[in-house]
Amino acid sequence: MKIMPLSQPAYQRRTFFRTIASAAGLALVGCATTHQTIGEMTHPEQEEAEVTPGEDLMQEHGVLERILLIYDEMIRRTDQQESFDPALVVRAADIVRRFVENYHEKLEEEFVFPRLQAAQRERKLVAVLLQQHERGRQLTDDILRSARSGKISELPPVLRAFGRMYRPHAAREDTVLFPAFRDTIGRSAYRELGEQFEEQEHQRFGEHGFQAVVAQVADIERNLSIHDLARFTA
Repeated sequence: MKIMPLSQPAYQRRTFFRTIASAAGLALVGCATTHQTIGEMTHPEQEEAEVTPGEDLMQEHGVLERILLIYDEMIRRTDQQESFDPALVVRAADIVRRFVENYHEKLEEEFVFPRLQAAQRERKLVAVLLQQHERGRQLTDDILRSARSGKISELPPVLRAFGRMYRPHAAREDTVLFPAFRDTIGRSAYRELGEQFEEQEHQRFGEHGFQAVVAQVADIERNLSIHDLARFTA
């Protein structure tokens, strides 16, 4: 989970710091004793925990999955002839366009897929994923066009097609593609790639861009009354 401590305005998504207190025991040498205060015995240490490129991409898949839940609710409401604001569809599809297609998928196409292809790894899978990226952009065009024109009845089949494709798409990347990529690239290059991802994100969305996108998704969920996770409990 990506958490931004309020006390750290310069916090960056890929690193966070934990303070661990360790206490040293009192040492007795002969008859001499040394009295130490708690402050003297405690030595705070800071450890940096990095978010790897694979974790980064999978967290972004979490944003996509929440959008798919929004699409599911819009399908349900249309099928049940319940009203909703078409502007919410536009907002959700716009997040898909800006964050998923123009950012997340571009990272995969620029940094992940070429390395796997060069290493002769998962080439057939990469070919299918690229095809689905292209088809997803076409579906997003259709979703935006129908929502902006107020043609709500046209939305369910397009939203269903989008979800039917992207749920297995993301699952196959998480369980097959990203592990193969990590094996291929090596530890040092993998770490450096995480820094490149950080730079890309900050250039496009600002220092806390991911948190802002998640907040936008959460706002749409609230407008559709699907923000309470407990409601999904079986």
